[in-house]
Order: sequence, then C-alpha cells, then structure tokens
Amino acid sequence: MTDRRYDLDWLRIIAFGLLILYHCGMFYVTWDWHVKSSRASDAIEPLMMLTNPWRLTLLFLISGAATRFMADKMNPWKLTTSRMGRLWPPLLLAVFVIVPPQSYFEIVEALQALPAALVAQYPLVLDNFYVKYATASGNWCDNDGCLSTPTYNHMWFVAYLILYTLALVPLLPLLRRIPKAVSVLIAGPFLIITPWLIMAALRVTLFPIFHESHDFREDWYLHPLYFSIFLFGFAVAKSDVFFQGCANWRWPALAIAVCSWAAMVTYFGAYPDGVTPPDWLRFIMRCVHELDAWCAIIAALGFAHRYLKAADGPIRQMLTRAIFPFYLIHQTLIVVTGHYLDELRLPLAVEAPLLIGATALGCWLFYDLGRRVPILRVWIGLPSKSQPNAATLSTRPVGEAL
Repeated sequence: MTDRRYDLDWLRIIAFGLLILYHCGMFYVTWDWHVKSSRASDAIEPLMMLTNPWRLTLLFLISGAATRFMADKMNPWKLTTSRMGRLWPPLLLAVFVIVPPQSYFEIVEALQALPAALVAQYPLVLDNFYVKYATASGNWCDNDGCLSTPTYNHMWFVAYLILYTLALVPLLPLLRRIPKAVSVLIAGPFLIITPWLIMAALRVTLFPIFHESHDFREDWYLHPLYFSIFLFGFAVAKSDVFFQGCANWRWPALAIAVCSWAAMVTYFGAYPDGVTPPDWLRFIMRCVHELDAWCAIIAALGFAHRYLKAADGPIRQMLTRAIFPFYLIHQTLIVVTGHYLDELRLPLAVEAPLLIGATALGCWLFYDLGRRVPILRVWIGLPSKSQPNAATLSTRPVGEAL
C-alpha cells in the first residue's frame, strides 16, 4: 500500500519533459529566444503550439497540489522553511552559475548579427563578462532594449513558486475552510466552463495591457493566472470528485483542445506578425487560447488519473527525483550546444537529434554528479541525504470535497 499520487508524479515528469523539448524547438523557430539557428523557420511552430498554452499552467496546478499534501503534514513554519530550503539554493545556483552562459552566448550572437565595422567599435564588450554580469554593469543594449543581469531566465518558474508559496501560507486557515458548496462550481460541464471563463476573463482584460514578461516585478497578467491556478491545485488536491470528473471528461476535453489548437494554427497562419486582425476576432481567439489551455489540462489530468494511478516502478522513482535537476540545467545545455552545432552546418536531420541527445545526456550527467556528491544535492533541488522523495505528491483517502 502507498499514499503516493503516481498520476501527478507522471504528469510532472511529462510536463517538464515537454518543456525541455519545447526549448530545443525554440532554437529553430522564428520566435524570439536567447540564441537562434541560422536556419530558423516557422516549420515546427504549429507543433510547438500544441503545448504552448497549457504546459506551465499545468505545472503550477501540480505544484499547488504538492503544496497541499505538504501543508497537511506540517505546520506553516515548517512548510515555509521546507519549501524555501528546496527552492532557493537551485535558484541561486542558476542565477550565478548556470544562467550566465546563456547571457554570454546571447550577446555573442547579437554581435555576430552586426556589421563588422560596428562590432569593431565594441572590442571590450565581453571582457570581464562574469564580473559585469554579476554586478549588473554590462550595459549590453541594442535597439530592442538592454540585457538585465544577473537574471534567472528559465528559472522564473521557481522564482514564482517561491512567491506563491509565501503568499499561500497566510491563507492556509481560509483555504482549509473552503465550503463544500464550492464544488458545485465545477460539477458536470462546469468543470470545463467555470475555470475557462475565469482564465478567458484574465486573458482578454490583462494580457493586452501587461502581456507575459516573466519579470516578477511587472507580470500582472501571469501572476493572477498562475497564482489562481496554484491555489486551485491546492484546493482540489484531495478532491476525488475533481479527478474523477477529469477522467469522465477526458475525451470531450481532448477533442475541444485539439479543435482549439487547429483554430489557433489557422488564425496565426492568416494573421502573421505585422498583420493586425480585427479586434472582435482577437477577442474570440484569446478566449479560444484559454479554452485550449484548460481543456488540455483536464484531458491530461483525466488520462493520468485513469491510466497512471498505479504506474509505479524504478523509472518513475528515478525520474521523479531527476526531473527538477534536468529542468535546472537543460536550457544552458541547449543554448551552448545549439550555438556550436550551428557553426558546423550539419543537415538539420542530423543537427536536431544531436541537440536533443546532447541535452538529454548533459541533464543526466548533471543529475548523476549532483546526487552522488552530498554537498551538491541541496543545490540541485534534492534532499540533503539519499532518501525517498518525501511524499509531496501523496494523499490519504481522497473522499473529501473541495
């Protein structure tokens, strides 16, 4: 017998795995990123859009659920110190050790894009790079703005988790008193309708003003969205009604998500960058974007609850521990490897698998080294001692309502 939620473990593994593959794809698409392939195109952008609307929202929901399981086993002070002790060291390691190469190669590629005569005017731009990076004295600017350092880049997710955990702790007494009547709001088809309406309202009101910056000081569209989802995950973590509802609605939700994705691919194909759609159509498509996001999440939770509740084994156990260290290091591996692979001008059919393979190998080596060296474990998000991962995604009998 076990009290561990294997379905949520697997969803966390899958979502982070998709995130790593997504960032490999970012090297090859036309969207702005730290470094770019010289052969970047829009060829795989529809494929990228399959996960773009929902992947991170799902991760915040799972994080909220994990926090609930922890909060039910410890007092608020212990919860806070436990979460901060597991999140702050990896974030600091990222900001001052792992992320700097990303900024370095971003500057290198920006310089390579300039005319040679202009580059010659900035011979010292990369001298003492790390000192400039760490002290925010690089003054690395172009027409699009300045590169702010030190920075967390892809680790913004962890920074937001820290903020949301600290904001949640004072709300614990209130969250534990959520009345059973609230479950009516997600009964039957309202499992899809109610959260979608909230997400769509945020998208059509706040997104046009603030967009998505991943700068915690000004991300006033994503904060309401992700913090709400984080709290929702906390609230439904032990609701058998919710997870069974997801399982019941998994096929309709998947069909709606696929249709919404197809609509968005068609929309962006008809209105590429530089072509402005009518306001009424933009409004509709923002709602479609959130319908895609929430229905994909319902489908993911439903299929996982239906097929992965009892899916345990050594692979799950290893990946449950390893996936966060993989996330910690993956983007730097992609940036550095992609930069040097691009110089070789290999066929894309060879280069892309090499990039993915090198990233996967580097992730494993980083995790394997970190787990074997006791002093490094806490810095890569592992417990300080070799022990089973505390049941952060576990629960006792789940008959209670919201």
